[in-house]
Formats: sequence, C-alpha cells, structure tokens
Amino acid sequence: MSAQSRMYALKSLRKAYRETGRPMWRAVRKLLESASRSRIPRVNVGRIDNLVSDGDLVIVPGKVLGAGAVNKKVVVGALSFSRSAREKIVEAGGEALRIGEFVSKYRDAKGVKMIG
Repeated sequence: MSAQSRMYALKSLRKAYRETGRPMWRAVRKLLESASRSRIPRVNVGRIDNLVSDGDLVIVPGKVLGAGAVNKKVVVGALSFSRSAREKIVEAGGEALRIGEFVSKYRDAKGVKMIG
C-alpha cells in the first residue's frame, strides 16, 4: 500500500464527508489518518464472511487478506487487497474496490458496514 493510495483515499473520504455529511466517511478517514503504516488494520476475508450478509457493503480502513473463505456476494472497499483476497471476493460474485472507488460508487453510505 503506497503513500499515494492512502492520500487518494483520504482525499476521497474528506470530499465525500463534506458533500454528504455522513459520519461513516469521517470515521474511516480518522482511522486512516491516525494509524501508522504498521498499525493499519488487516482483515481476513473469512472474518468478513462471518460478519456480513449476502449483498452487504463493507469498508475496511486497511488491508484485506486472503485467509478463510468467502461464500457471500459482498462489495468490499479497502485501502488494499492481497491477490488471493481479491480473487476470493470476485469468485464469490462480489466486488473488491479501492476506498476511492468505493466512496465514489456508494457516496450516500447507506447500509455500509465498517470492519477493522
């Protein structure tokens, strides 16, 4: 995860919060701003699968790793993904989006769950 991708995510979150006023975007931005590179949350796809329902929208203010299985069609937005995590999410019929893309697509933040 590069500094550029983190800065782009922060910029997207800041803009979305200013435009919509949704507290979700501010909370994710605060987590990303305060965490050092070594303290950014890492979440396994198996944990995501255990915590969500089919069709849910999930944002992870960190990296998604590939341990576990995904059996549900979910849309996941994260700072970065491991190759296996991205493959497992897509194979289950879901989407793996960078935070900037996720914020652009789901700007209203309705139904978005944060895991991390």
